[in-house]
Amino acid sequence: MSAAPVLAQGTTAPLAARDGWTVRPTPHSFPVLVGRLEEAVTSAKMGLVTTASASDGAKAQGFTIPGNRVVGVFRNDFARRMLAASVPAGIEAPIRFYLTENADGTATLSYRKPSVVFAPYFEGAAADLRTVAAELDVIFDQIAAAAAGK
Repeated sequence: MSAAPVLAQGTTAPLAARDGWTVRPTPHSFPVLVGRLEEAVTSAKMGLVTTASASDGAKAQGFTIPGNRVVGVFRNDFARRMLAASVPAGIEAPIRFYLTENADGTATLSYRKPSVVFAPYFEGAAADLRTVAAELDVIFDQIAAAAAGK
């Protein structure tokens, strides 16, 4: 006998935009969006460094919740430059994409812009941290557009 589906509070509506976030509703199902993001990361020559899925964890315990995955993305040349500019900023890498399943069967791709993630470290850091963040903003926007596109 399987457990009845359990929905986590607040998971029935797509994510709303927040300061510093990019939120891209997509026409894709959750599993399709996961695959498209992985392909877009590879195409952008970035590394998929971490992944965590609350929905996979819940499923392993007999619960069903809407799809939910966090994917950390970065690349070693950016890591070296970031650390040369600010060792404390290193805690922010990898930068994450957040994939969430919507009640209508579509999925949303969200992330905090790298420039927003690294902004608290700009003061006292070498100028290259701002440059790294700006370069990553462009790459993350390209990855999101490719993953969320038609």
